[in-house]
Amino acid sequence: MPPLIKSRTLGFAACALASSLWGCGFFFGKIALTEMNVGAMVLYRFLFATLALIPLLLLHRPRFTRADWGLLLLASFLGIPLQFLIQFSGLALTTVSHASLMVGTMPVILAVGATLFAHERMDRIGWFALALSTFGAALIALSAHGTAARQALDPSGPTLAGDLLVVLSLVVALAWILINKRLMQHHSPITVTAYGIACGTAMLLVCVPLIYNQPFGPPHLSAITPKVWLALAASGLLCTASTTLLWNWGLTQVAASQAGVLLNMEPLIGSLLGVFLLRESLGPSARTGGTLILAAALIITTSSRTRSREQLPLT
Repeated sequence: MPPLIKSRTLGFAACALASSLWGCGFFFGKIALTEMNVGAMVLYRFLFATLALIPLLLLHRPRFTRADWGLLLLASFLGIPLQFLIQFSGLALTTVSHASLMVGTMPVILAVGATLFAHERMDRIGWFALALSTFGAALIALSAHGTAARQALDPSGPTLAGDLLVVLSLVVALAWILINKRLMQHHSPITVTAYGIACGTAMLLVCVPLIYNQPFGPPHLSAITPKVWLALAASGLLCTASTTLLWNWGLTQVAASQAGVLLNMEPLIGSLLGVFLLRESLGPSARTGGTLILAAALIITTSSRTRSREQLPLT
């Protein structure tokens, strides 16, 4: 009995740490965006993540069929180049606190996706949480839609376009999650994660130069300050590679339905970093909307009978 208790404790601790680190992703990304474009920032983040995963790539040889490789490549494209370039394009147009709170809609998006595509049935509590979360997201988005005068006074403030791009990226992430869920029915989560990130990074090396024409941001690497290099390294090592491994290991120790509630720490940590470290502000509507989103996520992970969290979360 003591070893079991210890494993459950470590499992919950791993999931909580993973979710907290995910919440730092927008914070580090915003720092990097001060010196480079979105494409360069995302590319460097995943280069650092892939570098950290090299030992796993060498130790866990894939045994994918041709069909599995097709699914993995599709998931990699959707989950890395497409999702992250959209998501951080949104971040460039809004604030860390707003973007983080919009990520709080992910638990409900997952529930709806599982209902529609994974043949899982959502109960009345789940639909109530969906309505609550949708209303909260609407409050946050509408609070970003200020007057022209307000935008001129604070051009770095939140925008409706930025918030909506973040939500769009979460819809794209849903497809990535559902495909990975299918792959992990027959393959190790570590193998799917490591090779998925490596393939996605290779796609970024092709997509970023084509889209942005300047893959490395500043003309010279020496123009990137140590502060930004540290933010990029932290994004890749802590917010991508380490979080994925922590979460996957944690799910081997505790039930996914129990660990899912810990995802709520991600928007909480992200919004707190934006408010207290970047001096961003949240209006009354945004604070109310964020509270409703977190409440909806808590309801759907603890009270709803929907089982849509048996997969890897992504931000």
